Amino acid sequence: MPRRRPKRVDLNGWIVVDKSAGMTSTTVCNRIKRLTGGAKIGHGGALDPLATGVLPVALGQATKTVSWVMEGSKVYRFTMRWGEARDTDDADGRVTATSAVRPDDDAIRNVLPAFTGQIMQVPPRYSAVKIGGKRAYDLARADKEPDLQARPAEVIALRLERRIDDDLTEFTAETGKGVYVRAIARDLAAALGTVGHVSMLRRLRVGPFRVEDAIALEEMEALAHIDSESVFLLPTDMSLADIPALSVSEQEAAALRNGQALRLFSAADLSRIAGLRDGMTIRARMGEVLIAVARYESGTVRPVRVVNP
Repeated sequence: MPRRRPKRVDLNGWIVVDKSAGMTSTTVCNRIKRLTGGAKIGHGGALDPLATGVLPVALGQATKTVSWVMEGSKVYRFTMRWGEARDTDDADGRVTATSAVRPDDDAIRNVLPAFTGQIMQVPPRYSAVKIGGKRAYDLARADKEPDLQARPAEVIALRLERRIDDDLTEFTAETGKGVYVRAIARDLAAALGTVGHVSMLRRLRVGPFRVEDAIALEEMEALAHIDSESVFLLPTDMSLADIPALSVSEQEAAALRNGQALRLFSAADLSRIAGLRDGMTIRARMGEVLIAVARYESGTVRPVRVVNP
């Protein structure tokens, strides 16, 4: 007998998936969508099929906060294979060049500062960057060389963890938005007079979401469905944990949901806004319920993204 599809319910919140290798981020989202009976789905930053680790999946109203997750920092553990370049800059591609050069640990550590901070980075040929309306990976698959330009990127930290053997070295990287770890490996090898690619990539954190909080997709599927009582469904504003919170009344919550600004100029409001600065992004909450992401300016709170109950 075919398994009955779960009844669709309005689910709001985040699920932190520990993605397996060989699976696309879209596949993960589609399988979770089926488990929820068709809930609205989004994710907080795609992972390549080769990669494993943290894939935050937003349900319902939480999809309105995805952009703030995308802006957050990310932590990766990756293994680099020296002496072999691949067209995808990872183990899934075909070999395009080889080298007998194997840099030692001191040489590697000496060049790491050049790849830390604000850098310029050319995305991999096989990436989702758009060129003339087409994805770079579509052009590459059609044997057309994508015209990829260097763009600013932020690498907050890059650390050599251990030498596995002559060919493999393990690193940890903390990055800002839009950084390609595959490009870091490619350029690091070039700076050391050799070639290389990422042979293993695992994402350990995305913003506030950590691998320790992640659950394998197979474990969720073993439960047959996801509902509002699922222990792995996290609150909608978990994605905004690093953003200051402002407590609002029921009347103020209604005003924000109607797109109206709050003007907090009374003496009673001073304690609420004491720690806020002009231009700051805040989250307005009524009790434990997220009402809106808002912008604070000189005593005025303007809703930027309203979250419905």
